[in-house]
Amino acid sequence: MYKIAVAGTGYVGLVAGVCFAEVGHQVTCVDIDEGKVRLLKSGVSPIYEAGLEELMQKNYAAGRIDYTTDYKSAYKDADAIFIGVGTPEQPDGSANLSYIATVARQIAESVEKDCLVVVKSTVPVGTNDKVEQFIQDFLVNDVRVEVASNPEFLAQGSAVHDTLHAERIIIGTESKWAEEMLMKIYEPFHLPIVSVNRRSAEMIKYASNDFLALKISYMNDIANLCELVGADIQDVAKGMSFDERIGSKFLNAGIGFGGSCFPKDTKALEYIARQHGYELKTVKAAIDVNKEQKTMLYKKASKRLITFNGLKVAVLGLTFKPGTDDLREAASLENVPLLLEQGADIYAYDPVGAFNFAKVYPEDKSGKGSITYANNAEEALEGANVCFIFTEWGEIKAVTPKTYKKLMRTPLVFDGRNIYSLDDMEKAGVEYHSIGRRPATRQESKEPKSLELQTS
Repeated sequence: MYKIAVAGTGYVGLVAGVCFAEVGHQVTCVDIDEGKVRLLKSGVSPIYEAGLEELMQKNYAAGRIDYTTDYKSAYKDADAIFIGVGTPEQPDGSANLSYIATVARQIAESVEKDCLVVVKSTVPVGTNDKVEQFIQDFLVNDVRVEVASNPEFLAQGSAVHDTLHAERIIIGTESKWAEEMLMKIYEPFHLPIVSVNRRSAEMIKYASNDFLALKISYMNDIANLCELVGADIQDVAKGMSFDERIGSKFLNAGIGFGGSCFPKDTKALEYIARQHGYELKTVKAAIDVNKEQKTMLYKKASKRLITFNGLKVAVLGLTFKPGTDDLREAASLENVPLLLEQGADIYAYDPVGAFNFAKVYPEDKSGKGSITYANNAEEALEGANVCFIFTEWGEIKAVTPKTYKKLMRTPLVFDGRNIYSLDDMEKAGVEYHSIGRRPATRQESKEPKSLELQTS
């Protein structure tokens, strides 16, 4: 087993570190935030992720993982150092590599033995070459340091499972020594390993994420056309899914993709292409479709209603997907400001994301519009004039069609995740608008009109 240091304790770094400890490696996770390190040592995860805290506590108790702000002690005698810090998107779409550079210099000034530096962060193609040169430029001791690429493919909400049971491990190296060490580090996982050079590994990450983003945007584009021509996107997706060349995953239409990966990675790859004088037309189209899709529900509701001013608006779901408290690129962040500007009184519910959302939009009733955070979906729906569904949490899917009819002042629902069947909503007396399907209208009374009206 190896002595491993992990730089960064966000989604990538923390999950990787805990999973390395779980298979038997000795792990030290490094973060600059002392408060965060104290939290980690107490067994509390700073991110909402299924199964993570249990493994943190188990491996900390077993002495296989520790957390520190002292990077020098963590890096000096590590066999391998994994970099999992953020590479946030810059205004032009490029990746901000300043955190990578900071860690690289700290490593160069700290290592006292031969060491493999492994970049797990998503970085532009060719970055690992620069990281290796950067480390060599600042290297203090006469030791061997090589850089490898090992992109992650975890999904938020299932990150621990995705790491321990990955479909494949991608490693990018430039020497047999680096390749063999990474192979041995991952040997206890018993997973398929694809070994390529560094630049190919970097490109595999972008190409994989952008392909899935393309698939989502394609289905959303088709969904919008389905509404215009009278087709049903769920029927279309079902028919497509039987084709093995297409597959059944990522065919659900909705209000676009969000999170920390797809939006950032599509823009980054499109930027890389432009820097080389090439236009990635397909990826650019996916970005454009996704941008438009985010506010599709708001546009539909604006056509249906005269105004949102003074209306009670229920918002169900704030995070970009279920199973996470992450709000990055969430549809709610696009739509809530539009509703507030129009004077809506919003009652929002999310099982885990409300706390983070309130940091951006605290409860406030002093402006034109207001926002209140409900404890459950029913509280948000009580007396509402209209409801928006942005995230398909289990708690939200459990709300029955009859509940909307019973609790809302006007049972008018705009669903960005196609949770309900059209027939069920119609039978319950709910006016229901979704993505890529016909609207479900409230069924009119079947009682016959009076004879006077019939003959007039």
